[in-house]
Amino acid sequence: MSKYGFGKTVDMSFEDAIAHVTQALQVEGFGILADIDVAGAMKKKLNQDMPPYRILGACNPPLAHRALENEPSIGLLLPCNVVVRQDEAATVHVEFMDPNAVLELVNKPEISQLASEVRQKLERVLQSL
Repeated sequence: MSKYGFGKTVDMSFEDAIAHVTQALQVEGFGILADIDVAGAMKKKLNQDMPPYRILGACNPPLAHRALENEPSIGLLLPCNVVVRQDEAATVHVEFMDPNAVLELVNKPEISQLASEVRQKLERVLQSL
């Protein structure tokens, strides 16, 4: 998909996609720390309409703790962002930040291993949709 993410289109409504992604993330040990309604913010701040677009900030506490122990400033790269968006044709897309791409910036073997673990979990979430 891109150098920094992966995902797919899903055959469900936008709200169903949010619910399914949230539930699948929970199965893999992630909670949602932040839920940013980008479309709502664009409407409120710029009076611009756009299709539904949400950024979910997902965090797996044990993995985040390991990352922070190895690299205290890694919080700049956390949490794992998951985008659920609907395009103009009403097609729903679910996209995941690629932790391998983002966390390779740290250049530490311990963090690379952790990024691989996170990527595997996120791929399982994607496959479940």
